[in-house]
Amino acid sequence: MAVLIKGKDLSTKIVEKIRHEVLNYDKKPTLVVIIVGNNPASQIYVSKKKHTAELTGFNSRVIELEESISQKDLEKQIEILNQDKNVNGILVQIPLPKHINTYNIIEKILPEKDVDGFHPINIGRLAIGLKPYAVSCTPQGIIKLLEENNIEIEGKHAVIIGRSNIVGKPLSYLLLNRNATVTVCHSKTKNLSDVCSQADILVAAVGIPKFVKSEWVKEGAIVIDVGINRMENNKLIGDIDFEEVEKKAGYITPVPGGVGPMTIAMLLSNTLELFKLQNKLEA
Repeated sequence: MAVLIKGKDLSTKIVEKIRHEVLNYDKKPTLVVIIVGNNPASQIYVSKKKHTAELTGFNSRVIELEESISQKDLEKQIEILNQDKNVNGILVQIPLPKHINTYNIIEKILPEKDVDGFHPINIGRLAIGLKPYAVSCTPQGIIKLLEENNIEIEGKHAVIIGRSNIVGKPLSYLLLNRNATVTVCHSKTKNLSDVCSQADILVAAVGIPKFVKSEWVKEGAIVIDVGINRMENNKLIGDIDFEEVEKKAGYITPVPGGVGPMTIAMLLSNTLELFKLQNKLEA
């Protein structure tokens, strides 16, 4: 039976450490989240981010904009926040409405205020092994979970299912920078189950419930489930067939309570680091 990697426990420790550190500063870090439209899932995520930020002692603002907002007006809003010296981190909640060019919006955020770590400069620095202003939150959270559980990354074969700019690609850079051998799989990968069965570390980030079956998993593998899928009965399940894979894996993250809480913890950690950078405080 696999050892559970509980992100909820580690995220609580990280948030508490941040809260204590913030008490030492005269100013508070300020995080601003922009949400466009009325996507229910986005509203839930933004509410959680705001609540946790406030518990940590941050100033937290949510700017709610109409779904019909133009690209130009949204970019103007970001520019105002870029120029505001009291704003340390800017996050635009994704997905955006179809008429908005998401890449242009992300690129509009100053790299040193890009708390999500999605700006091309931050991703580019990560890709070539330089320190970004901020590292993408979910991939960074996964690395923290592995490190906290003393799971060695160097020399291991890591297989990532999913090549998104939010999880798959930045995680591949983080693992490569720690000397793992990395395979990134996607919808065009042939013999996917065979590739997965070679993984020492298997990460599923595809958004398909119970996509990864037990026979895809090597005995004793570390299995990280990034998926959060809400079923008709309102139950949350991951991309891994948890009940079966748990019997075979060495370590596994649950859903909920695994990777999810770490994403918010890393968001707050990034905000604090950007605050210290902008205020020339000791990192």
